[in-house]
Amino acid sequence: MKFPFYTGHGKRRDSIAGDLPAPRRSDLIQPDKYLADPGLVDAANVALVLGQPLLLTGEAGTGKTQFAYNLAWELGLDQPFKFETKSTSAARDLFYTYDALKRFQDVQSGLKPESILPYLTYQALGLAILRTRARSEILDLIPDDFPKGQILRSVVLIDEIDKAPRDFPNDILNEIENMYFRIPEMGNRKVEADTNLPPLVVITSNSEKDLPDAFLRRCVYYNIPFPNPDRMREIVNNRLGKYVAGTSPFVDDALDLFFALRQATGGLRKNPSTAEMLGWMLALKDMANGAENPLAQPELALRTMSNLVKTTADQEKARDVVEEWVKTRQK
Repeated sequence: MKFPFYTGHGKRRDSIAGDLPAPRRSDLIQPDKYLADPGLVDAANVALVLGQPLLLTGEAGTGKTQFAYNLAWELGLDQPFKFETKSTSAARDLFYTYDALKRFQDVQSGLKPESILPYLTYQALGLAILRTRARSEILDLIPDDFPKGQILRSVVLIDEIDKAPRDFPNDILNEIENMYFRIPEMGNRKVEADTNLPPLVVITSNSEKDLPDAFLRRCVYYNIPFPNPDRMREIVNNRLGKYVAGTSPFVDDALDLFFALRQATGGLRKNPSTAEMLGWMLALKDMANGAENPLAQPELALRTMSNLVKTTADQEKARDVVEEWVKTRQK
């Protein structure tokens, strides 16, 4: 069916579930469509040679997280094991969690667990380390339902480490450097990665807080710069090539307006990101019902600002920018 899918007219339709579009977001996160800049390629190779984590910073939406998926894809590895850092994260959580409360409740109810394995859940880096070992080497560490696949080398993504408590980076220094962890609940058992298959660690940070110097010394660092217009055109071509032609008036207009918003006089409090721009262009395409250049309908730019501009004050500024852009374009 054609756009609009939702009208707000207060009239219920027959089921149209099968006619609704598949979410376009999947087109924006395909790992094979990621375009790494030369500096990022070099930093990744340095990290691979040295066996050190790659720490990525840069504006939100510049592709820090997606790089880990592209790295795993290009190297022929499985999808990364992802650790989503939270304000409550402790160092142990990167490797495993232990449900002490459940074990206590079981004991209180008369059960006598023969093993603590049912109460252990391995997390991103713990799983990656275990998967470098033959099953026969870790039988006492894994539950019966642990995957029976082959020995693997993995990419581990530690996302937004700056969200973690202050001590988190310092508490994982040795483990990150030497690829091991200990399980105190099993007599302080040490679990080490095979030295020939150490996990490849990608760490992202939005620079909301400084990371300790000791942690930084153990990482290879790269700040992903915000793309200039030429670079952004390459990204659009790579990500949205099946929807837009790279030299089309639509791409020209979309890039022109996008950078006008980022450079607005007075400035937006939150500048739109690369990821938001790509989503905006996809929405424009659908909302224009197949028009070759959706921005030939200037009102569509205002109707789709919700994906680019995320505060009330910024939306008011953005409206002024769009109106000025339309005037300039019509001269």
